[in-house]
Amino acid sequence: MPEINIPDVLAEVTEAFRRYEVALTTNDIAVLDELFKDAPYTVRYGATEILYGYAEIQAFRASRPGQGLQRTLERTLITTFGRDFATASTLFRRVPGKIGRQQQTWVRFAEGWRVVAAQVSLMDEPKS
Repeated sequence: MPEINIPDVLAEVTEAFRRYEVALTTNDIAVLDELFKDAPYTVRYGATEILYGYAEIQAFRASRPGQGLQRTLERTLITTFGRDFATASTLFRRVPGKIGRQQQTWVRFAEGWRVVAAQVSLMDEPKS
């Protein structure tokens, strides 16, 4: 059974996740491309797109608008399993009346931590 949340591994993935977030909100396409695994098995389901393979993800990033990307994160949970696998889940707010959800699967490769699967979705803000 893999050890969960080994402190140094958790710190590495947390830093990679933070780096991704800064790149996302500043539209740093080079870093976004770097942090997704360049492979045909990498998948990203977005709020409005379904992308299979690194080439489709890279093309999407190059064509999307570069403004209005700031958001607030809530309830971010990063969990590592052993030394080479992790998940990151977070809620985000950007659009009034909506709440966003993002999940990423991270794997350690020779070149470092890379996202191999991601999902982003929006829903109406739950009524309290």
